[in-house]
Amino acid sequence: MNSNSTNTVAASTFYLVPRVDVFEDSAGVTLLADLPGVRKDALDIQVDGTNLRLEGRVFDGTPQPTDAVAFEMSASHYRRAFTLSERLDTSAIDAQLKDGVLRLRIPKLAEAQPKRVEVRIG
Repeated sequence: MNSNSTNTVAASTFYLVPRVDVFEDSAGVTLLADLPGVRKDALDIQVDGTNLRLEGRVFDGTPQPTDAVAFEMSASHYRRAFTLSERLDTSAIDAQLKDGVLRLRIPKLAEAQPKRVEVRIG
């Protein structure tokens, strides 16, 4: 799995790169992404072939327009991209968002999982 980070997309749009921990076991891969303040409805997870992209937006909650003399809060945008192994089953991704942490579980394809070989006495 390779990480492809993008810091800017357009001249006026800057993206924060969230920290992600990746764990692999015999059955699959788990990604834990720190996305503080991102709500479920502001989270976008896309898989295209072996490309995985995470995007999230934090809203500041201030109604617009505002008559503020000074305004230092702004919306934050997170973006992180990965290239996944072809041995992962991207059709079976499980995503959970809790307390600002996104947990993605991506199982390995059945043929990529280890198999136990039974030994016969003969």
